[in-house]
Amino acid sequence: MSAGHHHTLYLPGDTPIHRLPPQCKLLAAVGFAVAVVATPREAWWAFAVDVLLLAGVAAVARVPAALVLRRMVIEVPFVLFAVAIPFIGLGERVEVAGVSLSVAGLWAAWNILVKATLGVVASILLAATTEPRMMLLGAERLRLPSLLVQIATFMLRYMDVIIDQARRMRIARESRGFVARDIRHAPTLARSAGALFIRSYERGERVHLAMLSRGYTGQMPVIHELPAPRRDWAVAAALPGLALATAALAWSLA
Repeated sequence: MSAGHHHTLYLPGDTPIHRLPPQCKLLAAVGFAVAVVATPREAWWAFAVDVLLLAGVAAVARVPAALVLRRMVIEVPFVLFAVAIPFIGLGERVEVAGVSLSVAGLWAAWNILVKATLGVVASILLAATTEPRMMLLGAERLRLPSLLVQIATFMLRYMDVIIDQARRMRIARESRGFVARDIRHAPTLARSAGALFIRSYERGERVHLAMLSRGYTGQMPVIHELPAPRRDWAVAAALPGLALATAALAWSLA
């Protein structure tokens, strides 16, 4: 069974960013996020530089700005939390459009928003230029715990199978005249969720037994070597390196 059906976040392309080994891109994204978090919140210009760096990556990878903006909806909970902070913050207050806001709360909201946004955009670009399966292989090459990588791999591989099973169960309910409309139907939906869990668990046991019968000993066979030449590491290090240099400069000027 192929995992190719699960590439809804992946944007196919043949760009220098797409061709980088996944382990290089994973470390670059993590390094960039660390550099952004380390940047002082008062250094507005430093965050502007980080935005330009991500814009450059998006341009090279040919990832449309509209696609990035649509996927940034995932950040809405952070935005709502940050917007509330100036209203409930303590300490010195300032009037903005007739509303009393906390100065410390405004800085905290800005700090959360700008750093979370940059991290989310970096993650979106990573997902748009790296197939999920390759990302997991890259994580394995970075010596992440093998068991966790295998769990994530099987979750990715069989997620659509479980979703399709849930769809068939919904069709079966509706063919018998059941349509969930309010809270009174919650017990039926809960029983369906329990049945789906049992079926998924049983399927997992059958898959595990099939793997054991084929010689599985706790380690997955290496199919892709994923070589990462020094040149690729150097290219990937450019983004976090420049972001880290910007953060260091911002602290020196603070």
